[in-house]
Amino acid sequence: MHHTPRPCSVAIGLGSHDLGVADAAVDLYRRGMTPLIVFTGATSRTTRDRMPRGEAVHYRERALELGVPDSAVLVEPHARNTGENIRFSRALLEENGVDVSSVLLVSKPYEERRANATARKLWPGVEFVSASSPMTFEEYVASIRDDRLVIDMLVGALQRLMIYPDRGFMVADPVPGEVTAAYERLCRAGFTSRLVTDGRGVVGQ
Repeated sequence: MHHTPRPCSVAIGLGSHDLGVADAAVDLYRRGMTPLIVFTGATSRTTRDRMPRGEAVHYRERALELGVPDSAVLVEPHARNTGENIRFSRALLEENGVDVSSVLLVSKPYEERRANATARKLWPGVEFVSASSPMTFEEYVASIRDDRLVIDMLVGALQRLMIYPDRGFMVADPVPGEVTAAYERLCRAGFTSRLVTDGRGVVGQ
């Protein structure tokens, strides 16, 4: 999204297989960009082995290990998709009496745009500043150590950006033609394990 981080009411770290999301949220906290971090996420087929206690719980443990005080971290352990990440985090903050006017939305680098479009749909009236670990694609793939997983998930994230606005799950965010063409090439090359299907085939194809 090319957003410049700025001080916000809260940082919300979206659960995933990538512990680097927790590191990015901690970095923002250390820089004085937020007084509070919410980590959100249960488990998925990708994380149940590497994060058996749940994504948000493992993120919290990482933040505490890096020196963030327990009082500055809230955990939302039930969300299983991006929409639930946003809705459940919003409810948790309301329950804790946190007044939210702006959110640092921390995600994997390639999830920034989809997360932002989802948050803007589900939480109107709040300003969202997208953030992730600053790195090149090559650096990111090297950090995950699983080229196939990264590309499969990147393709799945882009498909959702294209089809979910019509389902009411996110606001529309136009996809440039060259990006659509790259997505189609990757689908033809077999990077399809994270695509949404409807029982008859891939949705949107």
